[in-house]
Amino acid sequence: MLTTSLLLGLLATPALSMATLAPGRLAARQNLGSDTQNQFSSGGCKPMVIVFARGTTESGNVGTIVGPPVFQAVAAKVPGGAAKMAVQGVEYAADIPGFLAGGDKTGSKNMADLVAKATAQCADSGSQIVMMGYSQGCQLVHNAAKSLPAATMAKVGAAVCFGDPNNGTAVQGVPAAKTLIVCHDNDNICQHGSQIRQAHLTYGKLNAADAADFLNKIMTAGASSAATVWRGVDRRGGKWAWLGPIT
Repeated sequence: MLTTSLLLGLLATPALSMATLAPGRLAARQNLGSDTQNQFSSGGCKPMVIVFARGTTESGNVGTIVGPPVFQAVAAKVPGGAAKMAVQGVEYAADIPGFLAGGDKTGSKNMADLVAKATAQCADSGSQIVMMGYSQGCQLVHNAAKSLPAATMAKVGAAVCFGDPNNGTAVQGVPAAKTLIVCHDNDNICQHGSQIRQAHLTYGKLNAADAADFLNKIMTAGASSAATVWRGVDRRGGKWAWLGPIT
């Protein structure tokens, strides 16, 4: 049974050295560490717009387990850093009934609305719109993608999911080369179960850099990126194990 023990797995991100970051960049990176992100709704388009849905019982609108570590890793990797990113969290209940129902309906609609707005306002100017989620947030990614018109989804630059309850199912409308789904070995949620194990709580710590590398390829190579897609992956001997593409 899914329980609020999810909160016990919050992961601390490493402190940043002030000597290595300029004041403005330091402030931006620190801001990306917050559990609430409204950069798109308050500031509009940037070269990369990330619409993120947090996991069940997490705080704010992006949580702490996956969102902030990933945002900070992406900012450290992509051209222009945090100044070129707008992160927007999806407001929704993020409760257990929503997970058991296959993803909160209101949250799924809210995510779809945000993606539609971002693609309408930003995609034609070259922005990469990224749909991203963790745990129940991945259900929202899948649900939102299914509900949006093909013309809207064609403007989505990438989809990234961690600990995906819908593991093995493509994100509708997003090509495989633009999709990254990361699931750890022994993560029961990725096995379509409802148990929160340690494997479900370590994506921010273990896979933030992988997401950053993937999105950097999307940013620098554009729509022709041949980025690797992982489905149901784990770390074996320090390397990724290829378990087949999403079809």
